[in-house]
Amino acid sequence: MAKIEQKKPVVAEISESIKDAQTVVLVNYRGITVEQDTKLRKQLREAGVTYKVCKNTMMRLAFKGTSCEVLDKHLEGPNAIAISTTDATAPARIIAKFQKEAPALEIVAGIVEDNYYDAAGMSKVATIPSREELLSKLLGSIQSPITNFARVINQIAEAKEA
Repeated sequence: MAKIEQKKPVVAEISESIKDAQTVVLVNYRGITVEQDTKLRKQLREAGVTYKVCKNTMMRLAFKGTSCEVLDKHLEGPNAIAISTTDATAPARIIAKFQKEAPALEIVAGIVEDNYYDAAGMSKVATIPSREELLSKLLGSIQSPITNFARVINQIAEAKEA
């Protein structure tokens, strides 16, 4: 009975984290060093991503009745979850980038905006730029023709002066 009482807060914490999450990524961290893990946690924290190493049973209980329930089939061995409530691609993007430094790190599967993706799907999600990058590219493409138009008008005005 006492063990169940100790587990309830952990399950509640995981449930609370995934409740408003845009992305939940399941990660197999077996084979990475403590130094690499610390570095990964720092990068994820700076991006506003929550990264937790949890027991599979706790995650199963927390996932029950949510869109994350499909991740149950992947809960074998040591797993961690990366959760983002703000940027849908940040966890996958950061972990995929970090895999170059620590090849043992593996994205197992994930949920992005209530849609399930396996490892291959999550690697494709990782290639999508962040919202800010997409907005800056859009703004640049809108601004470019206006700048070119202003430059042409300026050249015409300078030609008439001469």
